[in-house]
Amino acid sequence: MDESVVGENTVNFKSSFGLVGTKVGMSRIFEDDGASVPITLINIGLNVVSSVKTVEKDGYCAVQIGYHEVKKKKLNKPSLGYCANLGIPLVSKLKEFRVKNKDPLPTVGSVISIDSFSIGEFVNVSGVSKGKGYAGAIKRHGFSSQRTSHGNSVSHRAIGSTGMCQDPGRVFKGKKMSGHLGAVKRTTRNLKIVGVDDSNMLLLVKGSVPGNNGSEVGVRPAIGKKQKSR
Repeated sequence: MDESVVGENTVNFKSSFGLVGTKVGMSRIFEDDGASVPITLINIGLNVVSSVKTVEKDGYCAVQIGYHEVKKKKLNKPSLGYCANLGIPLVSKLKEFRVKNKDPLPTVGSVISIDSFSIGEFVNVSGVSKGKGYAGAIKRHGFSSQRTSHGNSVSHRAIGSTGMCQDPGRVFKGKKMSGHLGAVKRTTRNLKIVGVDDSNMLLLVKGSVPGNNGSEVGVRPAIGKKQKSR
């Protein structure tokens, strides 16, 4: 993508919607008093406004963000035509952020800068958690194991009794048992931004966020959390 075009269209838009980035991994920083702060690095790549939904036209209010810039050969003809008609860079993925009708909205083609977030603000980070396959009840739900005393045979990590009495004579739906663990969408709320690296497009948030390294995450301002005054 032409850097001059990005510079002309890039806006520092303080919004109620969020940006899409890639989880780089975890690290730590040290405060002035020597305290170690665990952080997660999120790479905020190209985020271009591809569509703006309004109540009058679409029945709801939202901002559609295009991200994950790719080469021309990576897109099919409908996607190429969609980007060409809007005059935006070639992006392979789209994500909508619902906004309130009274919120200010950007224009189509605007590249949202990482400067829309600042140090001291709180954000909610959404992603797909790590898939861990089929897991037992102890790992999946945090149950306590049975006694490891002599004579308990191999039932140390068994779930124990799950049945019911004659009435109702069945196991209720939703009972915590073994099953598939992870690989679901999760949101970590109220994470504090402790650093913004404009040159490398990195956002440093305090704490952990869901997903593997390299997975996509959505970052948006925390709702109901008192933000740092500008």
